Amino acid sequence: MSFVSDLRVVLEGRGFRRLFATRLVSQFSDGIFQFAVAGFAFFNPDKSTNAAEIAAGLAVLLLPYSILGPFVGVFIDRWSRRQILVIAPLVRGALLLVTAALLAANAPDVLFYTVALAVLGVNRFFLAALGASLPHVVPAERLLVANAVTPTSGTVLTFCGVGVGYLLRMVFGPDHWGTAVLMVFSGVVFGLSALIARTMPRDLLGPAYDPDLPQVRQAVRHVLSGLADGVRHIVHHRAAAAAMGAMATHRFVYGMCTAMLVLLSRYYFAESAEKALAAATLVVATSGVGYALAILVTPWATERFGIEKWVTAMLVTAGVLTFALCVSFQQWGFAACGFVLGIAGQSIKICADTSVQRDVDDAYLGRAFSIYDMLFNGTYVLAAALSAALLPKDGKSLMVLGLIAAGYVGGGVLYRAVTPNRAPEPLPSSPS
Repeated sequence: MSFVSDLRVVLEGRGFRRLFATRLVSQFSDGIFQFAVAGFAFFNPDKSTNAAEIAAGLAVLLLPYSILGPFVGVFIDRWSRRQILVIAPLVRGALLLVTAALLAANAPDVLFYTVALAVLGVNRFFLAALGASLPHVVPAERLLVANAVTPTSGTVLTFCGVGVGYLLRMVFGPDHWGTAVLMVFSGVVFGLSALIARTMPRDLLGPAYDPDLPQVRQAVRHVLSGLADGVRHIVHHRAAAAAMGAMATHRFVYGMCTAMLVLLSRYYFAESAEKALAAATLVVATSGVGYALAILVTPWATERFGIEKWVTAMLVTAGVLTFALCVSFQQWGFAACGFVLGIAGQSIKICADTSVQRDVDDAYLGRAFSIYDMLFNGTYVLAAALSAALLPKDGKSLMVLGLIAAGYVGGGVLYRAVTPNRAPEPLPSSPS
């Protein structure tokens, strides 16, 4: 089925429509918020930005998802999920107003980042509650379809939110006051998702009461031991472990690309912070187009060539084209590279999701995706931290570009060497 057909099928359910609308509004708000944080951290005209600050900014944006991810299920399985979807946006909205007040008052940056971390921590619970609620509003036979269309649509709305954030910044300015307006706007929009969630019955989304559930403290201990068991299980499933390794390779190398792009945009391609932001936003836009195209191309390609060959092709292609397009250090080359890495990165993720689902035993699947999530974000931040030690102030480094290309190509060769051969097969929908 096509994406449009899949979406039409699942939208027939009233409960799904309301849950889906809650997701779309919240992820649109999240795009505005992420743009505001990135603009403040990386493209602030009142201060210079170095690679270490880029790593810190990316850590603020991503580490809450990695650190909190494995533990949120403990609470999602005990608290009313509908109430989480109602209360979390209100808490987040209040935190965003606090963030705006800190910006308006020219408070120290550390306070801004602390509150931003709290905002993202609340959002992690919100997104987890959305995912856990889906089986309660979709029939079992349509769950795969719903899992395929909801994250795709949410990501598209996040890109739209980034675009709106860019327009708002042009209107209200790049200074602290302008960023504060973005925070307020994001908070108000996110609050609308609470109004949508409130239209659902309180008991619609679960969880079902289970008197045998362990206490929270015991459950948290079980999470840690369960993650260790999950690692051991994945190690003994070569295809799944290799797929997660391929995804981690892409995210690590992509993190280096991000740090290089921010510095190049800020100090090499442009003469002002606003022109630098426009240059970086163009790359984000081309990446979004590549992401969308990957959703259409990957099922077709894997059915003909198989997951293993397609992942290898994407990694090697990303390495070769990244070097070829960017070696001249021209802005157009990085914009084109954003498109290539959008296709390659999302193709690798779709294939990795499917490999984990297909090869990991069901009893370990939740733990496997918790580990997956930690790798997905942790390797990205780690790469940005490494870039802080390697990149010059203006970001132009042929050595780092060579490392990026070699990382992609080497990762592709290693992945193909350790994965078993399989016959091509249709690619199922991705639930993550």
